[in-house]
Parts: sequence; C-alpha cells; structure tokens
Amino acid sequence: MNNAPKPNIEDLPTPTQLRRSTIIASLTAVAIGVMVYLPAEYGADPTGVGSILGLTEMGEIKQQLAAEAAADEALHGNDDSSSLMNDIFGLFVGAAHAQEAWQDEITFTLAPGASTEIKATMEEGATMNYSWVATGGRINFDLHAHADGEEVTYDRGRGQTSGDGSFETPFAGDHGWFWRNRDDADITVILQLRGDYSEIVRSE
Repeated sequence: MNNAPKPNIEDLPTPTQLRRSTIIASLTAVAIGVMVYLPAEYGADPTGVGSILGLTEMGEIKQQLAAEAAADEALHGNDDSSSLMNDIFGLFVGAAHAQEAWQDEITFTLAPGASTEIKATMEEGATMNYSWVATGGRINFDLHAHADGEEVTYDRGRGQTSGDGSFETPFAGDHGWFWRNRDDADITVILQLRGDYSEIVRSE
C-alpha cells in the first residue's frame, strides 16, 4: 500500500489566504441572496438585478399565491373539509346531470320517398322532451297524436334538418312523429327522447 506524499508547507494556504477566501465566499453568498434569492422567493429586489433577470415577477407571483392559499384555508378550514364539500357538491351535480340525460336515442335511415312513424305510448298529462338531427338531406315531419276520436298536432315541418322542444299530452295514446324523405338521397335521423312514456312504437 502506497502512502500519499506529504504536502509541502509552502503549498498550504496561509491563515491570511484562508480568511480572504472565507470573506469572498461569504460576500458571494450574500450577493446571491440579495440579487437572486430575495427577488425569486419574496419579490424583493433591492439591487434591481432581479427585475432584469425576470426573478422579481416570479417572486411576486409566489407571494400572491401563498397569500391566497392562506386566505382560502382561513375561510374553508383544512384541505380535508374543503375536499369533502367539493365531493358532496360533485354528487349533487352528477345527480342533476343524470336526471337530464336522454332516456332513449333512436337512429333510422330513410331512402328517397320512404317514410316511418315513431311514437311513444303516454298517459294524459304526461310530458315529453325531444331533440333530433337529420344528416344527408332535408326531411318532412309531423309531430302529432290521435286516439278515440281525439287528435292533436304539436309541430310539423318541411325540408328540415333538426328540431327540439317539448309537449304535454292532452289525452292518452301514442304520441310522436311521422317522417318522410322527399329528398334524392338517403337521410339518417338521430332522435333523442326523455319523458313520461312506457314504450316506443315504430311502424313503416
């Protein structure tokens, strides 16, 4: 095993040199703290160097975020409580959204000249919400109902590509649409329904 060579006394730093190095290191640390750390962390820029380097703005943003976080904690308490309230709120929102979801979506395609009827079996005083869109061309429709000598027309249109609305039934029966394609190409219709009905009836 080789022993490391013993350094010469002349190569070792003198006490004066050590003090000088220590002072330089300390001054460098202070300069870095004043010109870099203070602006970047606290937005304080006594020398102006932080603004030139873009550090002051970053520090100001950090301080603003910290103040907002402290204010939010003071207002809402700890994170667990706030998270719980958010979860409860999310459940209510989700339930409300579920109630608004469409019950049925019906897609059909009609060749030129073809027709079909799509109706929902409903009781008197029941309500229906609907939305539909046609692609490939324009379509004619008649939204109506008739039963036991009674009849009603809710809406009708010629050469339409979409529609939406709602209605309340004046009597029990099958309420819905007669569709006819008077265009020169196949037309696909997507019909969405939500309401008080027991079944969907389709006939050609």
